[in-house]
Amino acid sequence: MSRLQKIVIVGGGTAGWVTAAMLGHHLQGRMAQIELVESDDIGTIGVGESTIPPFITLLRNLGIDEQHFIQATQASFKLGISFRDWLRKGESYFHPFGSIGGAIDIHEFFQCWLKAKLTENHPSNLQDFAPASVMAEKGRFMLPFKAQRTLIGGANYALHVDARLVAQYLRRFAEAKGVKRTEGIVTEVKTRPSDGFVEKLVLKTGEEVTGDLFIDCSGFRALLIEKTLGVGYHDWSDVLLCDRAVAVQTENRGATTPFTVAEAQDSGWRWRIPLQHRTGNGYVFSSKFISDEEATEVLLSKVDGELLTKPMVIPFKTGVRHRIWDKNVVSVGLASGFIEPLESTAIHLVYRAIDMLFRYMPDQDCAPALAAEYNRRMTADYEEIRDFIVLHYCVTEREDTPFWRAAKAITPPASLTERIELYRESGLMREGLDELFRNPSWQSVLDGMGVTPKRYDQLVDRMPFEVIRRTLDEAGPRLAAFVDTLPTHDEFLREHCPAEPPGVIAAQ
Repeated sequence: MSRLQKIVIVGGGTAGWVTAAMLGHHLQGRMAQIELVESDDIGTIGVGESTIPPFITLLRNLGIDEQHFIQATQASFKLGISFRDWLRKGESYFHPFGSIGGAIDIHEFFQCWLKAKLTENHPSNLQDFAPASVMAEKGRFMLPFKAQRTLIGGANYALHVDARLVAQYLRRFAEAKGVKRTEGIVTEVKTRPSDGFVEKLVLKTGEEVTGDLFIDCSGFRALLIEKTLGVGYHDWSDVLLCDRAVAVQTENRGATTPFTVAEAQDSGWRWRIPLQHRTGNGYVFSSKFISDEEATEVLLSKVDGELLTKPMVIPFKTGVRHRIWDKNVVSVGLASGFIEPLESTAIHLVYRAIDMLFRYMPDQDCAPALAAEYNRRMTADYEEIRDFIVLHYCVTEREDTPFWRAAKAITPPASLTERIELYRESGLMREGLDELFRNPSWQSVLDGMGVTPKRYDQLVDRMPFEVIRRTLDEAGPRLAAFVDTLPTHDEFLREHCPAEPPGVIAAQ
């Protein structure tokens, strides 16, 4: 057994420095040296500014002080996503983080609520019982774990972050853990004739960087996994029509909302992500239905506040590598695959990739069995997220533009069709192994998009209906009244984690 002596990360940005931070923290220089190669001359795609709750778990696992991280990255809190105009124009729904209701007797809350809706059209909405949704609607915020024994204890949260500041923060963190940063442009990648493993990188300066395991964080360039090893790509553009985005940053206007907005447009959708110091905006669209110039014009006509940056157009191809790990190269972030950022999963897939690598950490031989199981698990993650994103499109009732007619006509993957049909039959959800999106997420989107089950779980009939009715009648108003006592999102930020001035951040 020949243990890894050196791990080389190719590329910086959010993907590279999340990878470096995780490897540096967990290996602590005891198992292998870690070197990251990046160049200031090569730009990174730093528009990913929204996270999901596992990101908070990552910070805690790294021992990072959450309050300090929020201040240093100008972050704000995120309770979920507000979807507007997706089912039909003028209608909206909310995808919250955390639980919805609580068990009634021994029965799942959703099934009890479903019985009330199907049998007597109870006036409540599903999100009336989701603490994250109610807080978001009222613009209020409190850390759920600080109020565990209260009505909002079942909520969860994530962060809106400045991707550039996140990379800077994690770079400082990783270098303090012993990660070596090498500035340079890779001009050549040399492989071993015997087995095709990557042996060394040659930089523009002539310097050579050797390693045993290489992590490809080079973004869409996919310098190692594709250009060197020739690993192909499963293209998912047949079910995910959008292939470009235009992004711009603006000054803040009004209250800092504790949620992301995803508003459907004629040829895609528009995001709005409020941070403490500015707002991120973008239009994700299909080039088959609108040009870059037209999409930019639409975006600029809808943003609030003065522009802080010039609009940047980013082409992309949705899909995943045939093999995310091949030989002694593990691709991470955009090099491994991409799914449009509708549910803010890009950064999650980075730390998920490294977390999974810890489970299957190889020796220098990079045993094929380890790589095969890693690829199976990571590909399943991408496919699960793909299905969840496709769901937002394929059940729409919109037919008012060519894009939405095409989206409605999508033939979903069989795995998604099976989930939808199971839900339509009796409101049941299929849950797989270690999946990212759990029942409340699927229920929120399916219900929000107007998919109604034919019946409810008949076992709920064992309980007197009056118990269900009384619970629903009392629980929603009680939750709303409690949320009214909480501070606003801006008040909470100002009191507990106000953003640090830019000069302070740069000096750290």
